[in-house]
Amino acid sequence: MNAVFVIVGGGIAGVSCAETLAYLQPDKSIILLSESTLIKTVTNLHAITKTIVSFDIEEASSSSLSDKHKNVTVVRDTMTEVKDDQYFITTKSGLNIKYSYLCLCMGAEPKLIPQSLELPDYIIGIRDTDSAESFIGKLKNCSKILVVGNGGIASEIVYKIINTEVAWVVRDNHISATFVDPGAAEFFQDMLKKDGVLTEITSKRMRYQEEDTLKSGAALGPDWYMNLLMSGCAKKNVCVHYKCEVASVSLMQEQNHPLEVSLTNGQKIFCDLIVSATGVSPRTNFQTAKKLDIALDEGIKVDQYMKTNLDKIYAAGDICSANWDLAKHWFQMKLWTQARQMGCYAAKCMSGDLNKEQILQDFCFEIFTHSTKLFGYKVILLGLYNGQKLDNKYEVLLRTTKGMEYIKFIIQDHKLQGAVLIGETDLEEMCENLVLNQINLEPYGDDILNPDIDIEDYFD
Repeated sequence: MNAVFVIVGGGIAGVSCAETLAYLQPDKSIILLSESTLIKTVTNLHAITKTIVSFDIEEASSSSLSDKHKNVTVVRDTMTEVKDDQYFITTKSGLNIKYSYLCLCMGAEPKLIPQSLELPDYIIGIRDTDSAESFIGKLKNCSKILVVGNGGIASEIVYKIINTEVAWVVRDNHISATFVDPGAAEFFQDMLKKDGVLTEITSKRMRYQEEDTLKSGAALGPDWYMNLLMSGCAKKNVCVHYKCEVASVSLMQEQNHPLEVSLTNGQKIFCDLIVSATGVSPRTNFQTAKKLDIALDEGIKVDQYMKTNLDKIYAAGDICSANWDLAKHWFQMKLWTQARQMGCYAAKCMSGDLNKEQILQDFCFEIFTHSTKLFGYKVILLGLYNGQKLDNKYEVLLRTTKGMEYIKFIIQDHKLQGAVLIGETDLEEMCENLVLNQINLEPYGDDILNPDIDIEDYFD
């Protein structure tokens, strides 16, 4: 087979890349190589501000992409090697696919705790739809589980789960540390005590099933837990174990719970199942003729045009590592938001190169933004929201109303550098403008967060 553009990966980055290319180059052939019968497409895209967007991820059969875009062919297979000196790739089934441009969007795979190799039936990672549904099946017979990890997926499991005792092991001194500071973690604490949040609106999007079970489907979308009932067989109770990790796991013969888990702080926990949600590592399990430049985080280095060091080969999403002079208020995180942005931008860069056009870097790389939900609250993260890159030389302005909102401003040299907005604050656009324009806030002092003053009026 051959195509002008070959994209490897049916996740958010790969499908966003294919759809953008289909729009920019409607008369050029595009092949999307996906390991799964399902692909992830972005739907209900809502621009909250110039740079902040919220969206849903829809699971669709791979044929839906070629039905929508006549120049896109979806091939279900796994890439094994890139013959970059001859401009073709090989697949597990023996296909050779020639390309003019190649974009690698294979994403990442879960980094499970080491003990998972010995006890795969009792220690599971949650990365794609299959693993999420496997977890729910196992959970029905559990009265106590152990959750390891402190990111978005771990937080949502602990929040959404019902009728199960939960031991939550985090290596930080507060929960949800991937996204928020200790103050915001305290704001979320009340939600840990609630037994199930059944009032949440169930997603009504169509669900597809895999034709057969695959271990490496695309990453879950931002609302992956919405239509899943995570229920065990006991009363819910959450106990958080701070500043520790799993030291060892043993299988017990005659106990109420089959697993004995020893933590690094000396505590022992007995449970039925362990969920490992401890981050991901880029999926670079393929060979190349020349060597790819790999970053310290094991991602493929890409320049400001998403190009790798190999000719005509680009990369986007969790598999890549940004290797250019970053804007002050932007940094890379392995997020659905950035996977979509990078996939679309890589498509623009490949299309521009083909047309010999000059490409300017996308504005989304000017400021870090992320819109998500944690413990049922809307969460907006903007710029250097936790003081990243500022070497602890900043001040914090804080406003919080229990059960309603948590607002944190990061200020350096009287200018807003980042913000955390939890709840319906309606401050997103103002904060975005203050970070981008670096307006001097000294004249306003603490009034910028005074609830009795409509601060947005100042900046209209």
